[in-house]
Amino acid sequence: MTMYAKDDIRSTLAAPAPAATVDPATPIKRSQWIEFLTLEPSEVAPNGSRTWFARAANLVVAYTDAKAGDVFSRTAQPDEYAVLMYSASAPVRVEAGGETAEVDEEAFVVVPPGDSTLEVRRDGTLIRLFSAVADDLRVGSLNAAAYDEPDQRAAPLEPWPEPVGGFRLRVYRLADTPIVEGRFGRIFRTTNLMVNFLAEEPGPRNERKLSPHHHDDFEQISLAVKGSFVHHIRYPWGPDSTQWREDEHREIATPSICVIPPPTTHTTQGVGAHQQLLDIFSPPREDFSLSGWVLNADDYPARHATDVDGAAHGEATT
Repeated sequence: MTMYAKDDIRSTLAAPAPAATVDPATPIKRSQWIEFLTLEPSEVAPNGSRTWFARAANLVVAYTDAKAGDVFSRTAQPDEYAVLMYSASAPVRVEAGGETAEVDEEAFVVVPPGDSTLEVRRDGTLIRLFSAVADDLRVGSLNAAAYDEPDQRAAPLEPWPEPVGGFRLRVYRLADTPIVEGRFGRIFRTTNLMVNFLAEEPGPRNERKLSPHHHDDFEQISLAVKGSFVHHIRYPWGPDSTQWREDEHREIATPSICVIPPPTTHTTQGVGAHQQLLDIFSPPREDFSLSGWVLNADDYPARHATDVDGAAHGEATT
């Protein structure tokens, strides 16, 4: 990865395991830019909830303008999924695995595999994250055609170890884990994804304090929930000059996602009066896991027994 400035906390990240060597001629995917509310919804629920599905290489984002009383069910869901709750989210009642939780605050909610229901208790936003293992969601995504050819540079999804005590409904309330100095955002992971709840920013980002960097082999999905952002993306040159692309410096409104492909150099700049960004990765990031910043690491062991926050569990390597 590109080096961060010394005053950027990410400059302290331990280097992850080296990425697999890739032929420089391997194609680089185009970035994906999706402003949900400007597009026709993927589905409309009985009470009027509108949902948009958009995908990345290993993940599907379900963004819903939710109405009270609508229920969202999954039957025989093959793996766990997550619900991201920020300040504008609708309160929900979740039932799964014989457990029930009512959540009316900012939280990271993990729903186990199998059958589940999610009832919206008041109008608001509903955000769910699924792995691309679920065939119906993957195929039904607005940008499904962008992945007719798989991203040959993105690491495949290989699930991390099962959670301690097995799969179950888990609620991590953000009020219990405030943002503090010395830790980057609020990071949570599951067996198949990782989310960083970044802070709400009260003003535009300093244009002299951006953080261009790249990832060798994983996508970044930047989910903008408040404000306006400019995503800056630079595509490296390969041997085939006919495949070279111009830099991208595009503003995008919220709610939206930008899927940033590897190994592009990128940074995101908040340009609104008030904004919030949530960063998503699938599979989970090893470097963030090694950092000790993952807030639910006690429940979700790291992929390798030698990882800093997974060693105490004595998990076997996978």
